[in-house]
Amino acid sequence: MNGLLLQLVSLLAASALAASVASAQDKPTGTTSTAKAIAANAAMSCAVSSPKHTVALVELFTSQGCSSCPPADRWLRNLPRAGYGFDRVVPLSLHVGYWDYIGWKDPFAQPRFTDRQREYARRRQSTSVYTPQVVLAGNDFRAWGDASLARQVSALANRPATASIELDAAVVGSVVQVKAAARLAASQTSPAPAASDTNSTVQLHFAVFEMGLTHKVTRGENSGETLTNDFVVRQWHGPLPLMQGKISAKALLALEASGAHRQLGVAAFIQGSSGEILQATACIMQ
Repeated sequence: MNGLLLQLVSLLAASALAASVASAQDKPTGTTSTAKAIAANAAMSCAVSSPKHTVALVELFTSQGCSSCPPADRWLRNLPRAGYGFDRVVPLSLHVGYWDYIGWKDPFAQPRFTDRQREYARRRQSTSVYTPQVVLAGNDFRAWGDASLARQVSALANRPATASIELDAAVVGSVVQVKAAARLAASQTSPAPAASDTNSTVQLHFAVFEMGLTHKVTRGENSGETLTNDFVVRQWHGPLPLMQGKISAKALLALEASGAHRQLGVAAFIQGSSGEILQATACIMQ
């Protein structure tokens, strides 16, 4: 997002908040209405720092138009109940649209997620993609439905983190402001990099996700089913290359509607040159 667009989004968010307050001030109840207007538009926020061990990033490529996807969606949704908090696993649901032709257009699909899935396929020297696909820490993970997940997550958690992330986010109206700072461990960086050096093969990504999304599917393979999806990525920012092993970044990400009364979260992760995930973190805005 360029500088001009960032300014425009910021101005729109400020204008929306000011308009709400002004409208409340015009009402006979005066101060009470103003307080309610401010409370209704108050920013939800969260902040988190990644732990000293490696956190597993779990990416689920899924589609509401895929009859075999709902079990994987439920599995991802239940990870927190199974004891996988954000200090161990960061789950993201990435909806793809290549099954839309069957009859149901997935409302959460984005072309960039198909592109990301195809990039993973290219890395494993494959020309095909499929759903549901789980990618764990940057690697295809077909055994997601059994005890293999616990072993893989434990193995990652036993590794000292090779990178760290500080993340905070806030939402006012339909705009989410995200700030992230990422740094590679000293052992991962050159001892004396030139000022102009960039490490374009190590990149920071961050995303806004939403919980508790329910849709009744009326066409296609899941016709008649009411599907619930969690950790659905609504906005994505990146890749952002690290310079001299570190980066500080921020962005204003516009949602399609107000964030009020929605369960929104933010995630960030660092991805290496071979697609491996060096570190991940996330939090829910409240």
